[in-house]
Amino acid sequence: MNIKKSYDKRTLPCREFDITIGEKTLVMGILNVTPDSFSDGGNFNNVSQALNHAIAMVKEGADIIDVGGESTRPGSEEVSEKEELKRVVPVIQELKRFINKPISIDTYKSSVADAALEAGANIINDVWGFQKDPEIAEVAAHYNVPAILMHNQENTIYEKDIIEAMIDFFNVSIDIALKAGVKKEMIILDPGIGFGKTVDQNLEVMRRLDELQVLGYPILLGISRKSIIGKTLDLATHDRLEGTIALNSIGIQMGAEIIRVHDIKENVKAAQMIDAVVR
Repeated sequence: MNIKKSYDKRTLPCREFDITIGEKTLVMGILNVTPDSFSDGGNFNNVSQALNHAIAMVKEGADIIDVGGESTRPGSEEVSEKEELKRVVPVIQELKRFINKPISIDTYKSSVADAALEAGANIINDVWGFQKDPEIAEVAAHYNVPAILMHNQENTIYEKDIIEAMIDFFNVSIDIALKAGVKKEMIILDPGIGFGKTVDQNLEVMRRLDELQVLGYPILLGISRKSIIGKTLDLATHDRLEGTIALNSIGIQMGAEIIRVHDIKENVKAAQMIDAVVR
């Protein structure tokens, strides 16, 4: 069995770090410094708690730490730029002192991305694919950092085939990025499982994940503890580990190069076993 991919192994520069895409499945650890995230809201929303959790995730095998200061769960309230900056910048500054891994800033606001990168972050992870605040593309280009562009929309209505609609969305996001000066090799795509999709639509995207390879960019999969698992298996948020591993296993076999997860140790071991077979 060969992993489905449309590009060869290559190095992705992340400022002072280099990460290799295609050699193994990269594991991104989720660090929500928020009071209201759906799974771990309030657990790590001070600097010391966030640092300790990041250190633990690195010890368990995380390749990247993804810092987010605004919950994107359904029904969550938008936070101000000032509040988001207050949450993420001190954490990133502290992480840079104690961990030796790339840090991703999970934001769609150009001002937050700029401040986070100034504080030392290495990657931009935008849940609106540069389409909510297009100036964030200029920030990515200025700092020459990788950009993760996620598919998203306000509702779950698709007037055409869902994969075709996602490809249309990604083409717009990619165009914004390239026109701002982001290099093609710095772009990563995220299908946005759980965003603008019903459970059935999420399952269809998972079944057809490999079709996104036509765009020629690495894929990041973020399905950790999400409602696609909870509603399919009737499980509470913290009982979704097995479902998370199952979906990540499918995703890796269908071409995902990065998985974004809460539970590092278990997903790292699972990814290593899958890699031993498919890579």
